[in-house]
Amino acid sequence: MAREYVEQRDGGYWVSGSRVSLDSIVFAFLRGAAPESIAQSFPVLRLEEVYGAITYFLSRQTELEPYLRQSEPEFDALRARTRQANPALFQKLEEARNHLQTRRS
Repeated sequence: MAREYVEQRDGGYWVSGSRVSLDSIVFAFLRGAAPESIAQSFPVLRLEEVYGAITYFLSRQTELEPYLRQSEPEFDALRARTRQANPALFQKLEEARNHLQTRRS
C-alpha cells in the first residue's frame, strides 16, 4: 500500500501528520544535508518520512519551485531570527561543522 509522505494544508506543504514543513526538509537537502542528518534535526520524523518528503520534492520539482521561491525569504528570515536569539548555540554548531570538515580533509 502506497503511503503519502507530504500533505497540503494551511497554504503550505507539510510532512504528513506533522508540523514539519516540506520547505525545511527541501532547503536542508539543497544545502547538502544528508537525509540522516535531516532526520536528526527533526526528531519527530522517521528517516523514511524524510526520504519520502525528498522524493516528493524531486518528483514534483518544477511544480514546487514557485512555492519554494516564495517561501525562501521567509525561511531565511526565520533562520536569522533564530540565529540572533541563540548565538552561542549557532557558534557551537559552526565549530562542530568546522571540526568535522577538518577531520574529513
